[in-house]
Amino acid sequence: MKELKHNIMLLLALAFGIVATTSCSEVSDEVEEFADWQPVNEARFNILSDSVVAAIKANPDCGWLRLKSWSKVQDTPGDNDDYVLVRILESAPEAETASPLFTDSVDVSYRGRLLPSATYPEGYVFDQSFSGPYNPELAVPTRFALGNSAGAALIDGFATALLNMHRGDHWLVYIPWQLAYGESGSTSIPAYSMLEFEILLHDFK
Repeated sequence: MKELKHNIMLLLALAFGIVATTSCSEVSDEVEEFADWQPVNEARFNILSDSVVAAIKANPDCGWLRLKSWSKVQDTPGDNDDYVLVRILESAPEAETASPLFTDSVDVSYRGRLLPSATYPEGYVFDQSFSGPYNPELAVPTRFALGNSAGAALIDGFATALLNMHRGDHWLVYIPWQLAYGESGSTSIPAYSMLEFEILLHDFK
């Protein structure tokens, strides 16, 4: 089990290394912040996904989960980009067995990052509800609606994680761009961005 976890972390480091490359414009010395962003993000997610699949097959209790998006057909196999990957940092108490529904509001602490880039070797933090290492004594949970009458109000990957969490779960969630902001991106997130979210579910109502 320790060897499997070690191998996954090595592959994760390798994937980050793939991303930590830069390129320069042919007409200037300016570094391109998100060079080859789509293939880099896709390669990193596929490397991580394949290693997690192998680890789970070898040991279902390896500390990783692979969750199919709520918006996909659940009873058939899918591609890598139909799933989010979860590294369990801390599990909920055994007594906590319920998970949020689309109609619930959730109280969460979270931090969202991009992959490492030229200026941000640890990944650009595009949104967060806490700073520094998570501290339960200082963190103030954020409340928002998980869904609406049309389904999930959040990006598919974030909603998928929350729909599978229990109160007290603390996860690191990796979301492919297809389940995030897609081909268009958002104000602070480039198109084709795989996202990494640290999420702790405090409560839901």
